[in-house]
Amino acid sequence: MTLLAINWGVVGLQAAQLLLSLSILVIVHEFGHYITAKWFKCRVEKFYLFFDPWFSVFKKKIGETEYGVGWLPLGGYVKISGMIDESMDKEQMNKPPQDWEFRSKPAWQRLIIMVAGVTMNVLLAFVIYAMMLFTWGEVKVPVSSMKYGLEFKDSLMFDIGFKNGDKILAVNNDPVEDYMDIVAKLILGGTVQIEREGKPETITLPEDLIGQLVEKKRNRSPLLEPRIPVIAKEVPDTTAIYKAGLRNADQIIAVNDKPVLFSDEFKTRLLQYKSGSAGITVLRNADTVRFNAHVTDDGRLGFYQLGSIRDLDSIGLLKMNEIEYGFFESFPAGVKLAGKKLQSYVDQFRLILSPKTGAYKGVGGFKTMGSIFSEKSWDWEVFWSITAFFSLALAFMNLLPIPALDGGHVMFTLFEMITGRKPSDKFLEYAQIAGMIIILSLLLYANFNDWFGYGKGR
Repeated sequence: MTLLAINWGVVGLQAAQLLLSLSILVIVHEFGHYITAKWFKCRVEKFYLFFDPWFSVFKKKIGETEYGVGWLPLGGYVKISGMIDESMDKEQMNKPPQDWEFRSKPAWQRLIIMVAGVTMNVLLAFVIYAMMLFTWGEVKVPVSSMKYGLEFKDSLMFDIGFKNGDKILAVNNDPVEDYMDIVAKLILGGTVQIEREGKPETITLPEDLIGQLVEKKRNRSPLLEPRIPVIAKEVPDTTAIYKAGLRNADQIIAVNDKPVLFSDEFKTRLLQYKSGSAGITVLRNADTVRFNAHVTDDGRLGFYQLGSIRDLDSIGLLKMNEIEYGFFESFPAGVKLAGKKLQSYVDQFRLILSPKTGAYKGVGGFKTMGSIFSEKSWDWEVFWSITAFFSLALAFMNLLPIPALDGGHVMFTLFEMITGRKPSDKFLEYAQIAGMIIILSLLLYANFNDWFGYGKGR
């Protein structure tokens, strides 16, 4: 019963964060359409957070606009008079155009109204990143400062050719300077330039690397971490290993008199003695201490190992650069960070379009989106970071030239501006229906993949 309650608690916490994040993004996006429509004197009939088929949770009419909250959290909408959109209001479109309708406005005004939602999402991401940098600063870990290289956590990386202790220098001959960027660069594929035991080598990544990772990974464990010695950070005094002799700051250097230099070697060695006992040799200050300890059924001793980036910086195993930003400095830095995140998203999106990469297997819906948020507590830094990234992703996806999305409307409006020929209302109606079918199909695929496809269990 306790486990069930904890699981539902995690689901509830992540669902609440996702709901708030999406609500912010939808309101900001639709406000962009709303304010520009008002600016050009279009009548806005509805402004809704979430969709309201059959009924709404809340609604109130102020002036000519009905403001409300729907019950279906798949987005939101602004209903502008005289515009063919998801409302499919054919009755209004069959009447003569009025001055206050969207269809009566010049093409350049309609274009601005359509791109305003995307623009607002991009601006929101800029502002969030800027305020995050101002509030929490930025952390960078130079790859060159990592004393012992990397420990790889997924067996697929060993199959590809990596070994614990490798130092990644570049991907596709593009230098990797920050440890935090390694995984994002690796999943794009290509070649990896490494240093192994002081010598340069090159590893060719499989084209379907991201597809293989999706198939293999069923949890949120990291792909790689800094390789580190075994140093006890915290040894609770109630544990068997404390009673056996282990103390805080001890460095384990041998198991049954066989040397272990790093955490990965230590884990492998302990598994040989699970459910039994082993002789543990530690380095304590300048002294060497040896004692026997019980090894658990899963090959552990029962202490917390030093391992956070800050911990490793404190003992000189790597360098953590903390960069602080003033209020005005944070804005150009926020623009730069948003551009970097958007480029990363676009690069990964390209992989999805290529079946050879297998990236389509990782397409997920609301379950995947929710799982990205913190599951232990409401971490505002994590929340705003994810919200900013979602805002950029929403802006990019909305600009795709698919009817029913902003990008589809922009495409038809640009066609009109270039050719001087406006698509007929009947054509736009059919295009809207086709676009809605495409979007609904993609939505169903993503959420089906979450629960029953390759994404199951993530």
